[in-house]
Amino acid sequence: MFTAHRTCLIAALLPVALLAQTGDTRSPLEDDPVAARLDELAALPWLKNSPIHADTARLNVHGFPPAYIPAWSDATYQSRLLTLDAHTPFDLTYNPVVQSFIDLYAVRKREMTARMLGLADLYFPVFEEALDRHGMPLELKYLAVVESALNPAARSRAGAVGLWQFMLPTGKMFGLKATSYVDERHDVYLSTEAACRYLKYLHGLYDNWEMALAAYNCGPGNVNKAIRRSGGAKDYWRIYDHLPRETRGYVPAFIAVNYIFAHAADHNIYPVVPTYCAHQVDTVQVCYPLDLTGVARLTGSNAQELLDLNPTFKLGTVPDVDQPVTLYLPKQAAGVFVTNEDSLKYAFFHNPPTSSANASGNDGSAGEARTTTVPKYHTVRRGESLGIIANKYRTSVTALKQMNGLRGTLIHAGQKLKVGTQTRTIAEKPQEQTPTAEYIYYEVQPGDTLTNIAERYPGVTVDDLRRLNKEIEEDGLQPGRRIKVGMQEG
Repeated sequence: MFTAHRTCLIAALLPVALLAQTGDTRSPLEDDPVAARLDELAALPWLKNSPIHADTARLNVHGFPPAYIPAWSDATYQSRLLTLDAHTPFDLTYNPVVQSFIDLYAVRKREMTARMLGLADLYFPVFEEALDRHGMPLELKYLAVVESALNPAARSRAGAVGLWQFMLPTGKMFGLKATSYVDERHDVYLSTEAACRYLKYLHGLYDNWEMALAAYNCGPGNVNKAIRRSGGAKDYWRIYDHLPRETRGYVPAFIAVNYIFAHAADHNIYPVVPTYCAHQVDTVQVCYPLDLTGVARLTGSNAQELLDLNPTFKLGTVPDVDQPVTLYLPKQAAGVFVTNEDSLKYAFFHNPPTSSANASGNDGSAGEARTTTVPKYHTVRRGESLGIIANKYRTSVTALKQMNGLRGTLIHAGQKLKVGTQTRTIAEKPQEQTPTAEYIYYEVQPGDTLTNIAERYPGVTVDDLRRLNKEIEEDGLQPGRRIKVGMQEG
């Protein structure tokens, strides 16, 4: 039976012997990155206002009253973990450190745990398919819960990104590309494939999943150092006190997640279903430039939700790519997109008016509306750094420096920085009885020259580009700028 709610401090759960062994007298949850990821999840826009949809009558097997926080005896926790342990290749040990992380998920951050239970419906099918294809334990899906709290836009203080929290060099080692516009570490499918390959490599080094998990967090070098300092032991709990402090809580958190996902109802926690679940999201492949805000408008979707579903595209635009990329859309929007792809492609390439309903004629109407992409700026506030600003606009410090011509990272309050691009609708005055002409635009990519841009468009010369874009001589080819490359007669 459940007992009264546990009110003791987390630190009190740790026996003196274990604290002395680790040389750390603080709670493992104080300033812990696992807790930080949970806090960041609270700000995810398309989760923040999601209504709670849970069949509590069916899931509440204990008949708990609303908001009640049950607690169980240590013997119960141990028994439940022993049962889980019998069905997994992982060593699901129970000890006070593991208990402290169970309390994190079941008590301190239970609302975020409910949200993660809902997000599991969106991401676990992808994880399980990849893990099964690689012949790996399906329980590894819980690693992404520890790493990112199932937030695909998560970014750590050290610069790790995405559901699987890849650092840039490690991501590149396993095939994840990153540019000023695209970061594949955010892509659900690509990052999951990379995580499987990396975990398989690490398991091959140690032939032990707990050691592989530790190495995933702090790198094989730190794990090898801990092995040497422990006298050659290749067991996680024997090298525990020789690991970096952050990694010491990593495997205990993984064990706690295994427990909480199996026993959420025993703690009166039920899924908060996100705005979109797996069966409500579809994918389309595109290989031409697109603006996500424009896609949302033309498919009847919510622009912010489209940006949140596609954090891979850091500036909210799909750049001109040499191979198809994946775009995640609500299922209804995906259907509209596929049905109208040719016209959508034409619309974004040629940038025509968005509607002819208000087209001018002889009736004195206001004219047509058209969209254009313009720079988006941020005014620096006191105490802000490039890192904070990059995080806010889902870009990188490197991209901010490139967009603003910065050599270093020093900025000051009041300074205006370009942080990306945005789409605006512009009303144009009618030109009665006058033939109209629409310019064809191209968005400059990093590394572009007038020569390679001209080569993309038959019959266009470098001189043509200079004539159509006189500002180039003064400002140069700045990535993100849209330049004219020709005219489409109307």
